[in-house]
Amino acid sequence: METTEKRQRGRPRAFNGPEASSVQSLDRALRILAIVAEGSGLSLSEISAQSGLAASTAYRMLTTLQNHGMVEFDTSDQLWSIGVETYRMGAAFLRRRKLVDRARVVMQELMERSGETANLGVAEDDCVVFVSQVETHQAIRAFFRPGTRSPFHASGIGKAVLAHLEPERVGTILRKAGLQRFTDRTLSDISALAHDLARIKLRGWSVDDEERHPGMRCVAAAIFNEFGEPIGGVSVSGPTVRVTPERLAEIGPLVRDAAAEVTRMIGGIRAT
Repeated sequence: METTEKRQRGRPRAFNGPEASSVQSLDRALRILAIVAEGSGLSLSEISAQSGLAASTAYRMLTTLQNHGMVEFDTSDQLWSIGVETYRMGAAFLRRRKLVDRARVVMQELMERSGETANLGVAEDDCVVFVSQVETHQAIRAFFRPGTRSPFHASGIGKAVLAHLEPERVGTILRKAGLQRFTDRTLSDISALAHDLARIKLRGWSVDDEERHPGMRCVAAAIFNEFGEPIGGVSVSGPTVRVTPERLAEIGPLVRDAAAEVTRMIGGIRAT
């Protein structure tokens, strides 16, 4: 009987063995792209310093990325920023997940019922990335630019996700990302965080009580995929003068129900 060698369709036959080493120039370009994405307009010297690359090398990488529309250069202020093609690629990912579009109606209703800004975030390997927001009509409000990253331990959505992961997985994430202290309220102690995660899992929603930004509270709940795995979350955020401790019992169930609705809309199953 004739046999044929089975191989993965995403790579050539020569790569069936150990994975090939990364391409250094591509690694550098992607590092620079990540740095530009995190900033709000950076100079060449800032990009060079943050990337650890010589200014001439960084400039070559930037101009190549610019040719592909991945970054843009403002000649008036001499600053580099993220390009439209990067957004289009990110939007393709979001279309594949169908999460943002389906969650939008739920977030709009959540904002109207709570009176505060509603946020949608997805879980990455070591952080939460905010991908959508419905802003409140209040003059003073929370704002997270799409693409903003927040550590798991210091964000409402991040803690909501951690609460539904196995302890071993939580430990791996926290060892990799660390427990940086951002404010006096940040849960940078592993035992205090573990206690908080147990409470979050029990009631179904989390609270970021000025743990990332002073003067702001966030209430969040996890969204689950078809395997019952937390993939992100929905949150409501606002200033502490409006999101008071007394209002948490009101807002928490609203957020929990919104996350459950988004889970249902994407065919997910809430973890027990």
